[in-house]
Amino acid sequence: MTNLLIAKYNVAGPRYTSYPTVPFWNTEGFTEAEWLYRLDSAFDATNQRTGISIYIHLPYCESLCTFCGCNKRITKNHGVESPYIDALLTEWELYCDWFLEPPRIAELHLGGGTPSFFSPTELRRLLTGIFRYAEPADDPDFGWEGHPNNTTREHLQTLYDFGFRRVSFGVQDYDPVVQRAIHRHQPVTNVEQVTSWAREIGYTSISHDLVFGLPFQQTSSIRETIAQTMRLKPDRIAFYSYAHVPWIKGNGQRGFADKDLPTADQKRELYETGRALLEAGGYTEIGMDHFALPHDALHKAMQSGTLHRNFMGYTTQRTDVLLGLGASAISDVGTAFMQNVKGIDEYLEMVKMNQFPVLRGHLLTERDSFIRQQILNIMCRFRTSWAIADWGDSEWLALNDKLADFAADGLLDYDETALWMRPEGLPFLRNVCMAFDHYLAQHEPTKQLFSQTV
Repeated sequence: MTNLLIAKYNVAGPRYTSYPTVPFWNTEGFTEAEWLYRLDSAFDATNQRTGISIYIHLPYCESLCTFCGCNKRITKNHGVESPYIDALLTEWELYCDWFLEPPRIAELHLGGGTPSFFSPTELRRLLTGIFRYAEPADDPDFGWEGHPNNTTREHLQTLYDFGFRRVSFGVQDYDPVVQRAIHRHQPVTNVEQVTSWAREIGYTSISHDLVFGLPFQQTSSIRETIAQTMRLKPDRIAFYSYAHVPWIKGNGQRGFADKDLPTADQKRELYETGRALLEAGGYTEIGMDHFALPHDALHKAMQSGTLHRNFMGYTTQRTDVLLGLGASAISDVGTAFMQNVKGIDEYLEMVKMNQFPVLRGHLLTERDSFIRQQILNIMCRFRTSWAIADWGDSEWLALNDKLADFAADGLLDYDETALWMRPEGLPFLRNVCMAFDHYLAQHEPTKQLFSQTV
């Protein structure tokens, strides 16, 4: 990858866990009544056929990691656990009372925040309540995120007993200098311990999350981190680009100076170094940011063309209903998106009043759905296709100009009805998707909304 390409394509752009992306939702055209109507339709169509997906947001953390862009609250007061679990169960009951039949859960993910902030007892109470009104679908995919410093064997065993077979541990980087900068102090022995426990208990997919582009990060630290990771040999690895968005996340991402971050050229070198080491270790690049061993379900989904991407990132499941529970969680029913209120106190209060905690949403148009599928295809399969009649004359001329530019740079090949990425173009997936994004083309943001693509 040349420095000229990095300079050309290092622009602010979405990560495309949805289309349209959240800043471009038409919130004025959204109503809770229409959302519930579309949820009903999607649920009726999918529940018995494939089941539904559930994401549960558990927002508490004991300490602030300064690289984190998640919606979280920092506290050491574990008295917050029980009221929050109560609210989650009440929200779930509101939905289950709304549905005409018990949900079948095909996919369940606990994210945060730090799910392992919650005690095994509270997590057991949460899941007992979830399955009081639902049952697992055939061959379900249940996963959760654990912090290596506070995940206990009891955490792992409790969730395993409810059918969880996937767990991801946040590693980020083992370099003590980087760890100090991001306030994420965890020795490799902690990661080794939780990985060992998970294997002994029977988890079939263990993931380690690594981040490149962190403050003070050097190629030497990437090499050492991946060497340690190779020794533990997780089934899959998320190798994320650090998203520096302090204008959104406030002081949480101001724990270091901008000058302490790698330049765009240095950041791409970190990625290229990491990718080469991971591929040499037997891992295959899956979509964007992910690597997996051949036996892992994510690798198999990529090979079979069934890989999917949603608000939880890449997934092996594709259901018509993704229901988000908890403060800030986002739901997706195919034709509509909805986000819960972000503030924990407001969330608790609304649910206590037996109200759906709706903040905002977007009702997809037919054009939204068409573009969304093109972007999904590119992000998950590195190719997409269309009929030339799908585009108006001016639309096609504009898209053709953009694709021709990518092709001239050796990033993709295309014709009038399809495109397919070249290996050299994979680091620029987000940029290629941006060529299809009508909302980016129609709006000139007055402030930066997204992280840099490189």
